[in-house]
Amino acid sequence: MSASVNPTVRRRRLGAELRRLRELRGMTAEEVAGRLMVSQSKISRLENGRRSISQRDVRDLCDVYQVEDERVRNGLMEMAKESRQRGWWHEFGDIPYSVYIGLEAEASSIRAYESSFVPGLLQTPEYAEAVVTGTQPDTDPAAIRRRVEVRLKRQHRIHGEDQIGSLWVVVDEAVLRRQVGGPQVMAAQLYQLVDLGERPNINLQVIPFSNGAHPGMTGTFSLMEFPESADSTVVYFEGVTSDLYLEKEADVRRYTNLYDHLRAAALSVTESRSMITQLAEEFMK
Repeated sequence: MSASVNPTVRRRRLGAELRRLRELRGMTAEEVAGRLMVSQSKISRLENGRRSISQRDVRDLCDVYQVEDERVRNGLMEMAKESRQRGWWHEFGDIPYSVYIGLEAEASSIRAYESSFVPGLLQTPEYAEAVVTGTQPDTDPAAIRRRVEVRLKRQHRIHGEDQIGSLWVVVDEAVLRRQVGGPQVMAAQLYQLVDLGERPNINLQVIPFSNGAHPGMTGTFSLMEFPESADSTVVYFEGVTSDLYLEKEADVRRYTNLYDHLRAAALSVTESRSMITQLAEEFMK
């Protein structure tokens, strides 16, 4: 997967470079928008990588920023071309969290906190189908199958050749006790968590009910880091109608600190594995 161009990451890198060029000229996004007679929101979307960037957009921005070096201009134009390619996930139609999938496919490290269900990268097929069916009751069966297929293909980062460098997951005890799909599905899911937790690049921790209130009760989130230093860490929040991505240094620092508190509030990796095994056995009875 990493051998092909990742359009999501290309958009982020190109947007960051365009922002750098604007700041070097001492211009605001509003000023640039005025020069090009476009909305300020368009400039912001181009810079944060949430919108596809055409080669014409790059050319116009290079003119505004007085970029005369042809090698720089051509390099940016090529990135714009690559950013408009289709990722593997586009084969499955309209996926609402496609930006996240693109980032996840490139991330070298993911730290996730979940309070409701097992994170998608660790789900069994049966559990994934039960989650999608239960959380999207008005979705037709064909769309549900596509969502499940996408979820399972994402697991290339766990089971494929291009495995993620580090995956650290903290879950609330409720994740382990909620009978998604029934006892047999839950038992298989929990046993899979135990097996995956044996891998050196995967760590699982559980925050037990007995620990009471904890910082994660304000909501779930993920922290994604990338192999290239030019790609900033992203804090991701999944929403019902839209997702939120934070990249500012202060925000990343805040949620990194919050995640450290969650890890401290959770059982150790060994204790968590014992708890997951015990609950799996209870579902088998």
